[in-house]
Formats: sequence, structure tokens, C-alpha cells
Amino acid sequence: MWLKYCAGALMCSMLAMTSHLMAAEDDRAPRVPTFELRDDIAGALQAHTTRYEDTFAGLGNDLALGYLELVKANPGVDPWLPGEGSVITLPRMYVLPDARREGVVINLAEYRLYYYTEGGVQVYPVGVGREENPSPLTDAEVTMALESPAWYPPASIRASYEASGEYLPRMIPPGPDNPLGTHALMLSEKGYLIHGTNKRFGVGMPVSAGCFRMYNDDISRFAYQVAKGTSVQVVREPVKMGLSGGEVWLEVHRPHEDYSAQDRERLWQAVLERLESFRQQHPDVEVQRQSIELAVDQADGIPTMVGERLTRVAADKTRGSDDPEQTEEPEQTLYF
Repeated sequence: MWLKYCAGALMCSMLAMTSHLMAAEDDRAPRVPTFELRDDIAGALQAHTTRYEDTFAGLGNDLALGYLELVKANPGVDPWLPGEGSVITLPRMYVLPDARREGVVINLAEYRLYYYTEGGVQVYPVGVGREENPSPLTDAEVTMALESPAWYPPASIRASYEASGEYLPRMIPPGPDNPLGTHALMLSEKGYLIHGTNKRFGVGMPVSAGCFRMYNDDISRFAYQVAKGTSVQVVREPVKMGLSGGEVWLEVHRPHEDYSAQDRERLWQAVLERLESFRQQHPDVEVQRQSIELAVDQADGIPTMVGERLTRVAADKTRGSDDPEQTEEPEQTLYF
């Protein structure tokens, strides 16, 4: 009887332990899918039907998307009251940044982090540095993962608090008031981290003092995926172009929710420069000016097909070189 009880208790204990381990594994599984790479493109646009209590800030936290990317992808929809039954676009299609496709790539211009794995790429929203405290453009690496990190505010931030009459201690311990959230990744770029946050609003926006903010639900998983020594490239590419099959895709990001004439002019110049370098790399493509203008006018961060790769038809080799009907194939013209 006692042996049966012990055996039963042991089995229950093992089942409970197994259940706990499975729960822990589930808690560390990424919230975002791993997208297969299709040449220079990954992912696909998705749709979501809102409930009456939804806001873009709340949906961003729930769906691992940034506030601004939702706003830009859904013009005309009130981000604070989208309403019951509204169908909104989830911008999960991406032209990949022009950087090494390994480790972590953060594109400041789109407030996104790309993590390349053997199976493809995961894409997360990140908060980045404000204009007065910009995040650095760097080629760094992960040096350490931290769980329940304490925050030691730099002197510059403590001085700004003092100037406004507020007191900021030299150390803020782990907990709900800690701006670093639940986990962090230290970088070889001194003083900079990829970390969580104690504020739900601000991921996917220029809000930090230079570090890279992720939702706690994301960084608490991501911190266990990324090994020490993983490369972290930080770039600024508001304009991205790429090929998928024979199609040319363009993705344009305006920096803010509003779209000023100055921002539009800067983006137009950036598109012209990117187009020139893209043509040099791919002289066999044809692009359409009207499609490019539309992408710049919207600057919504959603990839737009703007052209295609032309296929040259091989000459009929059955004809002799002296065949009067055989003519030399004309050069292809790039229309823009």
C-alpha cells in the first residue's frame, strides 16, 4: 500500500515536473513566426478583426507589432478606437535590409529587429533612440544575457532628472519600476543594451535614450535564443529595394506618424539614390515611375511591387548568321 502510494506520488511529481518544463519551454518559444526567405523578401501581409476594446498600442503588445507600423499600415483608422469588427492590416511582409543576413540586424528607420536563424528570419518591433539621443550605427555583438537586470542610470540621464527637479537613484533594482524590463542583452557597443521595458507604449517608436526596447513578452524569449558572440548590425535604411523571383519590390518608411513635405522630399532623394545603386547591381530590371511615386507618397512601410526583371529571349540558333530576318536584340530600356 505504502509502495503504491510512493509510486503514485512519484509519478504525480514527475508529471508535474514534466508539465512545468513544458510550460517553461512554451514560455520561451518565440511569439513571432520564423519567415522563410524568398530572395530579398520575407513574410506576408495579414489581416486582423478588432474588438471594441482594442487599441493599436494594446494590439501591438499582444501581436508583437509596433505602434507606428500599425498606424502607417492602416491610414484612416483611429488607432485609439478602431471599433468593433474593423479589419486592419498587419504589416508582416518585409523587404530585407541591405546588411549581412546573419545574427541580429536592427533597422532604425523602420523600428524593427531582424533575427536570422537557420530556418529564416524572425522580425520584432523595437523602440530606438530619440533624435536628441540617437541609437548608434554599429557592427557589434552580444556579450551577455541578463535576467532581472538592475539599472544603473548614466550620469547624463541622472543630470537631466536633476535639472527638472526630479531625483533618480544611482541604481534601480529589478521589478516593475525598472526601465530595463525582465531581461536584457548586453552589447559590445559600450553602454547599449537590447532590453525589455516597464512601459507597454513606445516599442516600435523613437522613445529611448539610445538603447533598443522590446516587449517583455519578446525579450524574455529572445534572450534565451541569442548566443554570446551573435553579431548585431545597426543600420538606418528608410528605403529598401529587393527582388523576389522576377519582381522588384520597394519599401519606404516615413519617420513619424505625420508625413511632412520635408520628410517626403528626403525620402524621394533616398529612393533615387537607392534606385541608382540597385540598377547598377541589377541592370536587367525595369521599374515603373508611377508605382515608385505611389510608394513614396504613402511611405507606409508596406512593400510595393514596382517593376520586374526582364528576360532576354535567346536568338534562334537554327538561323544562319547571314539570315536577313535575324536581327540583333535591342538593348532593354529602363523606364523611370
